[in-house]
Amino acid sequence: MRVFESIFTDRGSKYAVSGGPCGSSDEAKAFLKSLCRRKKFAKATHNTWAVLLPDGTPLKNDDGEAGAGLVILRMLERENLHGEIIVVSRWFGGVHLGGDRFRRVQDAVRVYLDARA
Repeated sequence: MRVFESIFTDRGSKYAVSGGPCGSSDEAKAFLKSLCRRKKFAKATHNTWAVLLPDGTPLKNDDGEAGAGLVILRMLERENLHGEIIVVSRWFGGVHLGGDRFRRVQDAVRVYLDARA
């Protein structure tokens, strides 16, 4: 598991990105459970995630941040990255970001992908 905490803030909202190997729905659930054992991540407003399973099956969860899981999934598809889950965590800072929240999700995924290279 790779965790990049407090990678940036936007109008009070704080972001982190995490990821690691994932080959099934059960492994995705276990990854999130493990991540949320860290008190900080358990208290996140949103832990949105996506994974392309090794067989190409897409899985995603918005965790209340409508559309964010799809943003992560599309980036995984563009990178042709299978078998690796990416979780973007957000702690709400009191100001609604509107469409900018999708840019911040993309920025967070890019930090993770760039660190893999």
